[in-house]
Amino acid sequence: MFVSGSTRLGTEGMGYPSREVRGWRRRKGWTLLVWVVVVSLALADGRRVRQPRCPHGCTCTKDNALCESVRSVPHTFPSDVVSLSFVKSGFNEITGGSFAHTPTLHLLSLAYNNLETLPKDVFKGMDALTKVDLRGNNLICDCKLKWLVEWMHHTNATLDQIYCSGPPIHQGKKINDLLPHSFDCIAAEFATYQSLKFESISVDAFTLGNEQYVVFAQPFAGTCSFLEWDHVEMTFRTYDTIESTSTVVCKPMLIENHLFVIVAQLFGGSHIYKHDTSASKFIKIQDIDILKIRKPNDIETFMIDGESFFVIADSSKAGSTTVYKWNGNGFYSHQSLHPWYRDTDVEYLEISNKPHLILSSSSQRPVVYQWNRSQKKFDRRTDIPDMEDVFSIKHFRVQGDLFICLTRFIGDSKVMRWDGAMFKEVQTFPSRGSMVFQPVSTGNWQYAILGSDYSLTQVYQWDTKRGQFVPSQELNIQAPRGFSLVSIDDRVFLLASSFKGKTQIYEHLMIDLSN
Repeated sequence: MFVSGSTRLGTEGMGYPSREVRGWRRRKGWTLLVWVVVVSLALADGRRVRQPRCPHGCTCTKDNALCESVRSVPHTFPSDVVSLSFVKSGFNEITGGSFAHTPTLHLLSLAYNNLETLPKDVFKGMDALTKVDLRGNNLICDCKLKWLVEWMHHTNATLDQIYCSGPPIHQGKKINDLLPHSFDCIAAEFATYQSLKFESISVDAFTLGNEQYVVFAQPFAGTCSFLEWDHVEMTFRTYDTIESTSTVVCKPMLIENHLFVIVAQLFGGSHIYKHDTSASKFIKIQDIDILKIRKPNDIETFMIDGESFFVIADSSKAGSTTVYKWNGNGFYSHQSLHPWYRDTDVEYLEISNKPHLILSSSSQRPVVYQWNRSQKKFDRRTDIPDMEDVFSIKHFRVQGDLFICLTRFIGDSKVMRWDGAMFKEVQTFPSRGSMVFQPVSTGNWQYAILGSDYSLTQVYQWDTKRGQFVPSQELNIQAPRGFSLVSIDDRVFLLASSFKGKTQIYEHLMIDLSN
């Protein structure tokens, strides 16, 4: 009995669990195991990706989806769909990234809809594509679709023959036959760059040494304001000034690397200054005969047979438009042209390789003068018919042809072309309130800028195929009086003088229309 009791004490009383305890523990372990399995299965089921259903309006089989009467491309399809068709769905546009969720497609059919264009790179990342069907759409083959032509020449996918519905230059052509260079997608615009807090009535650009400068005539402040380009701050800053009275023109003139400036004033006479490089300032060297030049309105500089000249258009009743010549020490009166005609503008140009002047006047039609080489003077040649009240004339050339822009404050301004015997009308422009119609060019870009005191300034771009100017953009300049282009650090700027507001500077920017 003692031994039996000792044995029982040795198995339970000495620290071993009873049968009941051991059974409870086994049941608890099984319960925990079952719980873990259930939770794991639930988590696994939660992580399982549910297959997208076939979108509303579409019929899906094992690997094909056909969508009809849908207004946009659904973003989800069953993962095993490799052929997708939107034939005759009726939508006229699709958005970028429409197929970003279906990169494994082998066939993207958009046939017989009303599509005029496709968003750029809509097929990007779809490397499995073998065929694209775009038949029966109204695709406009302009710069917005240039990317498709580029993509067609690089993709392994095939495309059925599709045709351009426009523009006229490509209408009816097969898109498959177009090349990237078939598109002219580089455009340009003048973007506001810098505003100058002063009014001005004229602007000219010139080069001195290796630097570019501009000069503005400020009639109210009575100064010629010279600006230089700050290569660090990338802006135009003040360089120098010439103090004057009622300044209307500050015309720079370079002779043998010396800078002269003809300063035309309404009161107090006009003067000529020379830039003293040692003192780094302008010094007045000569007065202009006040009996000849009473009310200067414009100045042109030019060279004939290596000799330097300038001409001042005088708009007073008693004055006379006069040509001055450099004699090595100063300028002297070389020739007085017609008096009493109140000339408002003078333009120097070459016609058939012969020097000419065209004078604009408020009292007669524009008069053309031709240089007489034997007499070394200008002779009256002809006038421009049916063009009364022309305020100014500026010329330009396109592919060797000579054109002139004629500005009229009342009536239509015009562009005319020299036909070998006379200037003939090419184009007219409504121009009420215009005092400047100025051609400017940079590279292959030819513009004509028509300013107005009553409306926005119109910028026109020359269309070579039409042989005319077409509207390009509008600029907000108050009472513009002159424009000048200057090229600095591989950038081109348009400087615009304003008689009633801030003088403006614009940058000429290139724009890729295919982006």
